[in-house]
Amino acid sequence: MKNIAVIGAGTMGNGIAHTFAQSGFKVQLIDISEDSLKKGMATISKNLDRMVAKEKITESDKNDTLANISTFTNISEGVKNANLVVEAATENVDLKLNIFKQLDDACPKETILATNTSSISITQIAAVTSRPEKVIGMHFMNPVPIMKLVEIIRGYNTSDAVTQTIMEMSRKLGKTPTEVNDYPGFVANRILMPMLNESIETLYNGVAGVEEIDTVMKLGMAHPMGPLQLADFIGLDVCLSILNVMYEGFKNPKYAPCPLLVNMVRAGKLGVKSGEGFYDYSENRKAENVAKQFLK
Repeated sequence: MKNIAVIGAGTMGNGIAHTFAQSGFKVQLIDISEDSLKKGMATISKNLDRMVAKEKITESDKNDTLANISTFTNISEGVKNANLVVEAATENVDLKLNIFKQLDDACPKETILATNTSSISITQIAAVTSRPEKVIGMHFMNPVPIMKLVEIIRGYNTSDAVTQTIMEMSRKLGKTPTEVNDYPGFVANRILMPMLNESIETLYNGVAGVEEIDTVMKLGMAHPMGPLQLADFIGLDVCLSILNVMYEGFKNPKYAPCPLLVNMVRAGKLGVKSGEGFYDYSENRKAENVAKQFLK
């Protein structure tokens, strides 16, 4: 298992490619957009520079990592020699199903197909392939090169052998794999997203302001980041998508997204990536200035 293909050069995809490449794997980073590939590689290089500056790796380590990554805009070309494919495209069911149909056709029969989905059913994704026993979830946390956890999600048909292979591979990346079963939101987001949603409800209902809510959770619950800041960091559109998946999956109103969250996404206020969410990021990417609409 030395050749790894990663689908998607965005935040999660380039982080996953970086992590595998730094651990000595040959990585084929695939995206339909040449511009996205260039941006993804620039991000990897910048993150490696930070590690060199902090003396966590050497300049030689950085060069070796970059040399381990090749880029492709064609899925069939990028995956033809892959032992493992990790899909990290946008959190959209139809898009992922389409990608896995393509992967099933293009990859060797022994290739394991993994998805970095944070909420979508592994079983549903596996069902569009002819190898459901070889389909599994590898839910990395952001930022991937730093965060230790990988949720390993077994679909209904995922084999024991594939699960153990991916658990062991995750350890080789210096990660801590945790095996979970395939239900909406898995473990991380089934617990996290209702908390973020309730924090937004607390703001929506006028119980407290943005800074006050985040301060309570940081100082009172020892969270390293307040829930509204975290929602901005994840992306409010991503939070909404995951809540919708859980709401549809469980038919339970406790997962229904807060109307404020829905309106903010409709208005394009997505958090850090759009420059504004609960905080204003127009001057810097730190959550130092509350967005104007939430100022008292």
